[in-house]
Amino acid sequence: MHSESSDAFSAGERIAKLSVVTLLSIGFVQIPVGLWTGSLGLTADGVDSISDSLISLIVWVGLHFSRRRPDARFHFGYQKVESLSALILSLVMVAVASYIFYHSYQTFLSPEKISYPYVALVTLLGGGIISLYRAFQMRSVAKKYGLLSLRIDANNSIKDGTSSVVVFANVLGATILGIHELDAVAGMIISIYIFAVAYVAIKESSLTLLDACESPEMTRELAVALQTVDGVRAISSIRLRPSGPYLSGIISVLVDESLTVARTEQIRKKMLEIVRTIVEPIDEVTVVFRAGHVS
Repeated sequence: MHSESSDAFSAGERIAKLSVVTLLSIGFVQIPVGLWTGSLGLTADGVDSISDSLISLIVWVGLHFSRRRPDARFHFGYQKVESLSALILSLVMVAVASYIFYHSYQTFLSPEKISYPYVALVTLLGGGIISLYRAFQMRSVAKKYGLLSLRIDANNSIKDGTSSVVVFANVLGATILGIHELDAVAGMIISIYIFAVAYVAIKESSLTLLDACESPEMTRELAVALQTVDGVRAISSIRLRPSGPYLSGIISVLVDESLTVARTEQIRKKMLEIVRTIVEPIDEVTVVFRAGHVS
């Protein structure tokens, strides 16, 4: 399992590294063009891309540390660094969204005409297409390996790509209709997008750090399946906790006190086979046997 976990984090690192480079490039193009054309929406989209690159950098660092093996200080390994990274990047997103919204509102009160609007439109369209393509690549990797911080980063990047489309529509409207406030509105819409992604990210990463396992249906299904193993009198408890992209846990089982060690080992192996068919993805599971009768 540790080999599979390492593969997951390695794949996540590669796509996060690509994300950093891509988003930085988009941001370094959009911000100067936005300032040159006077488009607040384009400038805000560039700032958003730069902030997203920092988020990808945090994810990259988090996934790198998550690959470290357990040691004398961190007995269960470093996999929760990935979840901590997700929480940190969420707070960064809130700060960026607040800045963008405030600046957009100030500009909405005193709107200015966009110079060279078609240059701004081409820049927005190109940045949006590139960002969306890379985001869906990232989401595919996150879904395959169950990486929380990478999934949050992918959702944030999809937001980045779709927000470019929204800004494109607003800048086009401001150009054609002459309603210059639409450019500032685009900046405020981007900030709302960021707030929405950050809310979900903070919620999910906090629950993971607190060892919340929100899957009662899976736990019940697992208990019923394990109860059918020959030699098992009852399932006393099932405790699962998220650990990076995997679930790990302890299963307490009540068995007959007359069972031999060899027979107990057979039961343990059969139970682990069942666990791996129901819980996905699974890492280390400890089966604890207690002798006695069902009360």
